[in-house]
Amino acid sequence: MTLTLPAHLSASDFNRAVLALGPRTAVFDCDGTLWSGDAGYGFMLWSIKTGLVSRNAADWIDSRYRLYRTGKISELAMCGEMVQLYTGLEETELRRAAATFFHSQIHPHIFPEMQRLVADLHATGCEIWAVSSTNNWVIEEGVRDFGIPPERILAARVAVVNGLITSTLIDVPTDDGKALSLQRVDLAQPDVVFGNSIHDAAMLAIARSPFAVNPTPALLEIAGQRNWPVFIPAAVAEGAH
Repeated sequence: MTLTLPAHLSASDFNRAVLALGPRTAVFDCDGTLWSGDAGYGFMLWSIKTGLVSRNAADWIDSRYRLYRTGKISELAMCGEMVQLYTGLEETELRRAAATFFHSQIHPHIFPEMQRLVADLHATGCEIWAVSSTNNWVIEEGVRDFGIPPERILAARVAVVNGLITSTLIDVPTDDGKALSLQRVDLAQPDVVFGNSIHDAAMLAIARSPFAVNPTPALLEIAGQRNWPVFIPAAVAEGAH
């Protein structure tokens, strides 16, 4: 079987192609799409290293992550447990920690082309949403500079009671769950959607115009099959050489 290679857009062509659609709604995955790296996994490791979580909690999540890597725990379950890791902590403390982590570890890796595109979309009056399986504290901090407000962020989250984080999951948007989370906020068919991994495929599939950004091999294969345009940020392209 011959694999069809999807169209790879230059930065300028990518920006023009999106804006030419005149989208009224735009949805962005975050890790790997707006910036390089996995902020959820990174925050988990940082939380353990800095002593933000107890040794018992650290040992528990480490054992669970090892099982996840062997396929014995699902993506959905793992993403949920990476938020439940912080059960019992004060949310104000988590927000401070998320801000420190994001600005020291992830902010330098934001893709300038994506920041420019989001700014250009804002200028047209487009309603912009962020969807991520990373915890909401990190994502809310991460997309602040993109001008995406908390009420338009669908991320992995738990209930907070009297200022304390609980283990009660509210949402874990990953795989089909990303599309379902969008449907719950009346975005059953966003105008444009941007994602980088197989876990974004379901929400890319409901878009009027999907775009694969910095795609993993699995998503690149799907993009080829479905003729989805592909954009590779300069930082990624340069790193491949």
